[in-house]
Order: sequence, then structure tokens, then C-alpha cells
Amino acid sequence: MLRFRAGDLDAFGELVERNTAKVHALVFRFLGDAGQVEDLTQEVFLRIYRTVSRYQPTAKFSTWLYRITANLCFNVLRSRKKGQIRQIKGEGSDGEDFLQEAPDTTHVAPHDQMDAAELREHVSHAIDQLPENQKVAIILNKYEQKSYEEIADILDCSTMAVKSLLSRARGNLKQSLRKYVDKG
Repeated sequence: MLRFRAGDLDAFGELVERNTAKVHALVFRFLGDAGQVEDLTQEVFLRIYRTVSRYQPTAKFSTWLYRITANLCFNVLRSRKKGQIRQIKGEGSDGEDFLQEAPDTTHVAPHDQMDAAELREHVSHAIDQLPENQKVAIILNKYEQKSYEEIADILDCSTMAVKSLLSRARGNLKQSLRKYVDKG
């Protein structure tokens, strides 16, 4: 990033190449819409390109990258709530018909495959229902394996706030998924 800020355009190409997969994964986890992944990924790198002069190497580049990505995803989520953007759904009613599971070659019983797929769907839906800041904290912590400190940097808050967000998110998820969590 410092090379790019100094005017080396090839360095920008390297940044894009090294980080596209990370941004794709993060956008998909936030939005669950494969149709928006490419557009938002391009927007992330466009913003980096436009704001290169404001980049300060006080934190890791990845933290800055995740913050830009999270903010763009927040904007999309807010727009959806206002009805400005609608998810295009496939034939099913679950909203994720575009996801196709590859056949399992490990000889798992079909009913177990269905149970696992159904549980993933319910977990994904429960995460989608969380307030935005809790959703981001859970995704960064559980799917991106970010530490509390890294999440605090990305969300621009304290580590205690992150701990609180994660605690509330886990409580909300446990409540939403109670019938799958309770064993009796």
C-alpha cells in the first residue's frame, strides 16, 4: 500500500490480486448474495484507489481493507432495509437457491446431509437477522478468525465493545436457534 501511495500503480495491481479472494469471501458472508460479490469487491478496490492519499499506516492494511468492506456492506444492508435493493431469489423460498451443494462422496447418509444443510441454512438466517454491528462482529470473529483487537480496529470501537457485541450476538443466536441447540 505504501508503494501504491508513493505512485507505483503496479503495487495497486498486487494489492488487488492478493486481497480479492478475502474481500469476495467477506462480502458474501455479510450479504449472502453471490450476485453482489463482484460489484462490491470492485467498489472496495475503487475506494482504495480513490482514497490512497488518506491511507495512514497506523494499522495493518488488512484492517483498513476490512473496514472499507464492512462499511460498504453496512450501506447495502441499510439499503435493503429501506427497500431500495432486493435480493433476487431462485425458485425456492429460502433466498439462497443460487448456492449449490456439491455431491458428498464420503458416504454420509442423505438424511444427515439434509439435516446439516438445513442447520447451516438456519444458522445463516439467524446471523442475517442480527443487528448489523453484531452480525459484523460474529462474521469477523467466527468466519474470518479475527481477534477482538482486530475487530475493534475494523469497527472503530474498543475491545470491550467488541466483547459486548459478541456476547449479545451469541445470546441472540442461541435464542434464535434454541430448538436446534436444546437437546431435550
